[in-house]
Amino acid sequence: MHLLAVHHVAVIASDYARSRAFYVEVLGLTVRNEVFRSERDSWMCDLDVAGRYSIELFSFPDPPPRATWPEATGLRHLAFAVPDVAAAVLELTEHGVPCEPIRIDEHTGAAFAFFHDPDGLPLELYEVVDHA
Repeated sequence: MHLLAVHHVAVIASDYARSRAFYVEVLGLTVRNEVFRSERDSWMCDLDVAGRYSIELFSFPDPPPRATWPEATGLRHLAFAVPDVAAAVLELTEHGVPCEPIRIDEHTGAAFAFFHDPDGLPLELYEVVDHA
């Protein structure tokens, strides 16, 4: 097997409009494609992350709740690379998004901080010097 890259990450929102606004207006992702799938009563939105990655945002009628703490079994969290964690945390805070205190990765020395999307999904900001 030869994996080339991570193609996308999928997120199911309990309130599609609220989550779409969060990912587009707060995090600054770009809508690449958006469709309503009437046969599923479901929205699907492809969100572009810096032209390299994609988040698929879905809505479904009455989705079941999911464990959200980073230590729960399953996908732990989604991390976004940023050039300055402190500046990104300040920007999120200005949008009313609470963030955990900035910490330092003991193995890399990089700064990072956790926050949550509107459904409580754990997201992380991770500071990278070279993000090309």
